[in-house]
Amino acid sequence: MNRIVADAAQPEAETLRHVGAALGELVSRDDWLDPQFTVPHPEYYRQYLLHADPQDRYSVVSFVWGPGQKTPVHDHCTWGAIGMLRGAELGQAFVQGEQGMAAAGDAERLEPGDVTFVSPAIGDIHVVRNAYDDRVSISIHVYGTDIGKQERHVFDVDTGAAKTFISGYANVETSRS
Repeated sequence: MNRIVADAAQPEAETLRHVGAALGELVSRDDWLDPQFTVPHPEYYRQYLLHADPQDRYSVVSFVWGPGQKTPVHDHCTWGAIGMLRGAELGQAFVQGEQGMAAAGDAERLEPGDVTFVSPAIGDIHVVRNAYDDRVSISIHVYGTDIGKQERHVFDVDTGAAKTFISGYANVETSRS
């Protein structure tokens, strides 16, 4: 991953292509993720930091979705690649309309081994949910920054109003002054 993101002048599409290929290899097998990064929370999804580049050029994160759990409508403010490791998830893109947020196209279903992308250039506002109501799903995400420290936004679907948030991680203590 270090080699892929080292060339800051590389077009984003090239970065995503290379990151997607590497992530696709990673999620093609479900025998490597340490069990400590697979534990769901009964009320909300969890993000576990697997690796953060010391220069904040990228992060690798395990998203653990309990049965039926979902995100609010949110953005990323950076590029990202999402690979499905276990279970399945549904992602619905959104755009800001004149009267709030509007769904854009059909929901995308990711199955194990599938990879998809987000970025401000191609669309990075969406809601994601576990496709199953009876089991855990796990996806692996690679982002173009340390996503747990990145200021992002959640959106009110009815009004489109944005609220800033920083997600953090389930396995990393943070201190905010």
